[in-house]
Amino acid sequence: MSNAAFPLIPFTQTAPALARRGAARMALAATLACAALTGLFAAPVQAAPIDSLIKSVKFDDGDGVNKLLAKGMDPNSVDNQGYPLLVLAAREKSDKVGAALLANPKTDVEIQDKAGENAMMMAALNGDIEFVKQLIAKDAEVNKKGWAPLHYAAANGHDDVVKLLLDHSAYVDAGSPNGTTPLMMAARGGHVSTVKLLLDNGADLTVKNQIGLTALDFAKTYKEPDVVEGLTARLQQMQQK
Repeated sequence: MSNAAFPLIPFTQTAPALARRGAARMALAATLACAALTGLFAAPVQAAPIDSLIKSVKFDDGDGVNKLLAKGMDPNSVDNQGYPLLVLAAREKSDKVGAALLANPKTDVEIQDKAGENAMMMAALNGDIEFVKQLIAKDAEVNKKGWAPLHYAAANGHDDVVKLLLDHSAYVDAGSPNGTTPLMMAARGGHVSTVKLLLDNGADLTVKNQIGLTALDFAKTYKEPDVVEGLTARLQQMQQK
């Protein structure tokens, strides 16, 4: 070490003074050693409860979620990206966790992420009909204003979810903020069976969105010839009546 840290001691100092200086040095060394050992053998840093809860959601660990909720964790907590636990569970297809969260009376079944998407929308997008059924059983809103679960189910051609939503009074011509209907989303994705299902349940193929496009226009724009053929035939049938 430098002299600045430990100055040289003049020989004229008395022995007791030297002893005190030596004792101080030994005490300092002992303190530093203890600190080093404490850091070396310290217990690992434990994950924050919210991190454990989010991990349990992603891995569909229903028991883990129940234990943390029993300790007072908020079932409406959000992760660092702003996803509420229920929305995250729906997005990850964590049905066990979904059931655990929905069983908690404090859970808000309509809670939304920053994009305005809720659990039913995510479950519908994924075609997770069991999760959708759980949400419906908890009186989750089928006809959400704006983008609705039916838009999301139709966009990916999940006919079973589309039928389930329609059976629970989903509005077949629900309009998004820009006027897009579920039929337009199904046409855009080329989902022929979904288009037929919606039409058979009363979807209006003449509806236009804010820029004047119909479902047939969507099918043409996104080059879905089978949908174009089906919608054209249905339109001709309408005109003949």
